[in-house]
Amino acid sequence: MKDGMEGVEAHRQMGVDDVLRARRSIRDFKNTPVPDALVDDILRAALHAPSWGNVQPYRVAVASGTLAREISADLMAIYERAMAFRRAGLLTRLRMLRGGIPKPDGDFNTIMRYPPELDARYKATGKGLYELLGIKRDDKATRERQMGKNFAFFGAPTVLFVFCSADLGAYAALDTGAFIQSLALAAHTRGLGTCAQAALATWAGPVKTRFDIPSGYKLICGVSLGYPSDDPVNTYAPTRRTLGELCIQPS
Repeated sequence: MKDGMEGVEAHRQMGVDDVLRARRSIRDFKNTPVPDALVDDILRAALHAPSWGNVQPYRVAVASGTLAREISADLMAIYERAMAFRRAGLLTRLRMLRGGIPKPDGDFNTIMRYPPELDARYKATGKGLYELLGIKRDDKATRERQMGKNFAFFGAPTVLFVFCSADLGAYAALDTGAFIQSLALAAHTRGLGTCAQAALATWAGPVKTRFDIPSGYKLICGVSLGYPSDDPVNTYAPTRRTLGELCIQPS
């Protein structure tokens, strides 16, 4: 994907349908910094997302440069300790428990059991991604390293931590989802890529200790932001529902 003014102009000429089809979850970014003014421009565009009664129940904490690297280092250290606990034998686990293990401290549970219909789609998406990456099902070490890239923001120079109001329940999450989609599309039209990551809400401590989070707001996900690299992983496009699968028929 191009960066620079030529690439930005080409993306801005795309129609809405084109942008929706072309957007991908980017899992490998260039280390090229994203100018603060461009981040602000994307956020201003995303603020035109619809919300219930125009309440806009979301806030964003932007991290880049040294701040992003510090948060990433803390998250990676927690993740690696959690994986070490998972791999350890019983006696080692007992010793680690006495020393304290990094239990999730996020506002939402990011580790969940999917109902059968959705579980099938989730597993198919993961299978397709790992096949593209050449990662075997029984290669646990490589799978762990790939998962760990979430906490390095897939190399993105900027990450946006998205918070939603805790007082509006599901409707705050609904509005926040519309905001995140708008943000992703606005980034794409400017030649950038994004990856919305629930994983970045698993451990909230490294974020909350570095930002003055308004009362009543909960961390729902992070969004890595930057210029996509040419890595083949960025070509991955999982299948979508057909209209027959999407539309509920009259009874």
